[in-house]
Amino acid sequence: MRSTRSAVLLLLIAGCLAGCDEGNKTSSAPTQKKSNEFETGRFALQKMLPSARLWAPDAEPIELKSTPTSQDTGQGGKSANWRAVFGSPGRGKSEPFTWSGMADAPSRVDHGVEDTFNPNNRSTQPFDLNFLKVDTDQVYDVAQKHGGKEITEKDPKTQVTYLLQWNAQAGELEWHVMYADHTRLTVLVDASSARYLRKE
Repeated sequence: MRSTRSAVLLLLIAGCLAGCDEGNKTSSAPTQKKSNEFETGRFALQKMLPSARLWAPDAEPIELKSTPTSQDTGQGGKSANWRAVFGSPGRGKSEPFTWSGMADAPSRVDHGVEDTFNPNNRSTQPFDLNFLKVDTDQVYDVAQKHGGKEITEKDPKTQVTYLLQWNAQAGELEWHVMYADHTRLTVLVDASSARYLRKE
């Protein structure tokens, strides 16, 4: 009887030790390091939209803009930081939302502080998402053909920023592709058709 108890006790102790050993192996396993994520403007806007609609069900985007970092130039149409301002006609308020693909960002989507909003103001008029058919990787290619290529070939580190706004006067949604070099070239592209519009 005593030998049976001793055997059971030894088995229990061995099981505990094996479990502890397995736990140590698991905790000491290397964790996968999070890396930066670079995305197009349309992707980032879609990621911010659910949060904006939770803030206000009638929220529509007013503008979308990329913010270059030291780790990306924005060339190719992708950025790790995007900021969108949404307006709510029902609430008479606007609110900025951000999407960040930076590994050290506390969260992918965040928001700022509400501000007053007048939907009748032509300079802050929201746009219908159905107009957004062309993404930043496509408009970058268009901009490259209209002066951008010469700039990026001359300086491969040139920062490229993207701004999406509704042009109330023309009745069209426009991408502004901005090259931050000494010429400060801006190429405007139709966000519905990828049609080159003009330089500024």
